[in-house]
Amino acid sequence: MTSDSARFSITPRHAKWFLSAGPASAATVATPRSPAVQVLNAVAVANGKGEARWWFGALAEIKATAADTGGQFTLVEVTCPPSYKGARHVHHKEDEAFWLLEGHMDLDVDGKKIDMNPGDYAFGPRNVPHSFTTGDAGCRVLFILTPGGFENLLMEVSEPAGSRTVPPPSDKKPDIARLQKIVARYGNEILV
Repeated sequence: MTSDSARFSITPRHAKWFLSAGPASAATVATPRSPAVQVLNAVAVANGKGEARWWFGALAEIKATAADTGGQFTLVEVTCPPSYKGARHVHHKEDEAFWLLEGHMDLDVDGKKIDMNPGDYAFGPRNVPHSFTTGDAGCRVLFILTPGGFENLLMEVSEPAGSRTVPPPSDKKPDIARLQKIVARYGNEILV
């Protein structure tokens, strides 16, 4: 029996074909042991690049979309200001993982308190309420959502960032009723 990694490999003879598929396209190929395999192109997003959005008082930089990953995941780097509180919410269509890069974050997953420091990872499964707060220095965290597609919701409820910084403080309160309708279309809930 062969391993999955041995079932399909790109030989030098095929490499030119795969590399010529283009920067944003993918190919679907049949292999002798598998009816179809989607072959994606490599994607690289440099530091300080990616779609930058101001999102509920934080900076969200979209690093990978469902289109980039064949629908597998969405990756968003989020920079939160000091003493930030993320709304308690539930994802019904995706799981969410958190990888803290800088600062401090207190994560609450279904009542379980998780004290996160740089390098720490936590997982919040779909259908489980969660929220977080940041420490005195704020934080920078990767949100990994699977399957992909969460970027569509993020784009609808955010605005283009004027700079790659946390947005200036605002006295404007979000319209929760409007947001509830939008997030529900994407299979999410804000718990108030």
